[in-house]
Amino acid sequence: MPHSNGRSSVDQVTWHKAQRSNDQGGECVEVAAVAGGVGLRDSKNPGGPRLLLDPTAFRALLTALKDTRA
Repeated sequence: MPHSNGRSSVDQVTWHKAQRSNDQGGECVEVAAVAGGVGLRDSKNPGGPRLLLDPTAFRALLTALKDTRA
């Protein structure tokens, strides 16, 4: 969602990476709480594309990821 200054709400949030993540070239995703949902981005490319999910879609993603690990 763009703000009046032309920046989107995902430009003005605090991004979080998993505590188990390291800086040794791992495949890391960062998440941020944004108005109306959750933002996701690649930690290796913080200025790159971002995915915005509504809460229901984010829960479905987490469920699918957990199911593949079982």
